[in-house]
Amino acid sequence: MKLKGKAWKFGDDISTDHITPGRYYHLRSNMPELAKHVMEDADPEFPKKMETGDFIVAGKNFGMGSSREHAPLAIKIAGVSAVIAKSFARIFYRNAINVGLPVLIADTDRIDTGDELEVDLSAGLIKNITKGVEIASTPLPEVMISILNEGGLVEYVRERGDLVL
Repeated sequence: MKLKGKAWKFGDDISTDHITPGRYYHLRSNMPELAKHVMEDADPEFPKKMETGDFIVAGKNFGMGSSREHAPLAIKIAGVSAVIAKSFARIFYRNAINVGLPVLIADTDRIDTGDELEVDLSAGLIKNITKGVEIASTPLPEVMISILNEGGLVEYVRERGDLVL
């Protein structure tokens, strides 16, 4: 699975409240509308400027805070193809895979906002086309690739009848 898009860089400790601001909590039953506000508290221009297929790139502890699955789902519905960070809050990481949002752990120091990226999820390789560098990421296990290919855990189980490892 290869993805291509532009990077949007954020710092460390991006919380689920940065991802889906609490003032829009009432929209959690209307995910397309909530997705219009994704990352708004981290960068007010992000929802207006990002394009389908772009990447969120961050530092350490992305997705910290509450365990609500609305945060990764809003990112996915907004059209972000994957999140690349130095580390993730554990529950966010798992929720992201469950909703079908690819997440990669990598050193993001050589990626800046606006860089064109090509990501190979199976190989765990990020190519920064703008800078001409390759960055290794932790490859996703085959079962996670399968879950992502199905669009999330619910669809994976619906298709297969069970989680087959």
